[in-house]
Amino acid sequence: MTVRRRPLRALVGSNPELGRLLAAHAVSRAGDAFNTVALVVLVFELTGSGTGVAGTVAFEVLPVLALGPIAGMVVDRRPRRSVMIAADLARALLVASLAVVGGSVLLAFAVAFGVSAATVAFNPAASSLLPEVVDREDLVDANALLWTVAVVAQIVLAPAAGGLISLFGVHVAFAVNAASYLISALILTGLRAGRSPSETALRGWGSVMAGVAAVRGVPLLRRLAIVQGLASLSAGATSGLLVVFAADALDVGPGGFGLLLAAIGVGAALGPMLFRSRIAPGDRRWLFGPFATRGGVDLLLGVTSNPAVAGAALGLYGASTSTGMVAYQSTLQSAVPAETRGRAFALYDVVWNAARLVSLGIGGILADALGIRAVYILGGVLLLAAAAVGLTTPISAPDDHTSSDGPP
Repeated sequence: MTVRRRPLRALVGSNPELGRLLAAHAVSRAGDAFNTVALVVLVFELTGSGTGVAGTVAFEVLPVLALGPIAGMVVDRRPRRSVMIAADLARALLVASLAVVGGSVLLAFAVAFGVSAATVAFNPAASSLLPEVVDREDLVDANALLWTVAVVAQIVLAPAAGGLISLFGVHVAFAVNAASYLISALILTGLRAGRSPSETALRGWGSVMAGVAAVRGVPLLRRLAIVQGLASLSAGATSGLLVVFAADALDVGPGGFGLLLAAIGVGAALGPMLFRSRIAPGDRRWLFGPFATRGGVDLLLGVTSNPAVAGAALGLYGASTSTGMVAYQSTLQSAVPAETRGRAFALYDVVWNAARLVSLGIGGILADALGIRAVYILGGVLLLAAAAVGLTTPISAPDDHTSSDGPP
């Protein structure tokens, strides 16, 4: 089913608040394109193993598990705009330390941990804030815009990041990322939305469980949590070890790794733009179908040695990831009340990253013992299983319009 939507230019032109969010998001994610390449390249050069790279990503996952529930409560109790600004400033300071010092695996792990801890608060705040900025019927378009702006920055800058690192080293890339966080914080200071906290009377463990109850109360959201966890058992290893795949399976250096990231970005930018008129909150085809596409891509990566084939496949991977993400974000924003939205998003982050941590541990060991190709083949099988669970398992007694198989 196709949904009639107004032009994106009209949506942004009539909503300066959305434009400000887009600008801050674009600047921050542009800097992240440099950091994404620089951090894994630094650790891979210092350790020379997939286990070392997996360790970096593990330090990004641990704060989500330890602080996710607390971050969700903070997001629902404090002004969400203030949470986002504070997180940007903290991340700028941490990344700047790598630009100044660098050359240490321990420091890289510590910065990965600290940046992730700040992001644990930033992401639920940003996702929870969007329904205050746009109307319900514009959520899919707004999420598509935010996602596309972010990945266009990756398309443009990921190859440049690889080339810059090849010429001047990782320190310059970290400096660019630190500056991007500072600019993002400055832009967000002018945001009018998100200045007041949501009203919630619960405290402590009862407050955490309110977010769990918001997810458990909708059958589709319960199913989504299960599928997200299963899919993360694959994606944690395959995404975290892409730099190892680039070096060992494709025999390309940092520049080639940046191009692979850019290929994912091209697909991720095109996906929401091509399919936004078909995506609707609660539609299981768009929530779970992309996992099947990504599973097929991982199986192909497990057998190819051609960089061009791998790049094209990763473009398809990016398109399926972005459409699934837009459907996921819009579904939660539509189904979960504002006062528990931060905790609900934090819950999904915990589910995803708990499985991701397990995936990284197993994936790093498999990459060193059996080769990186085995990681991608197993990852493809797990993603296909996740899609099957989401698409074929009946969801009984839907109690909300978001629990249907189609658009509301």
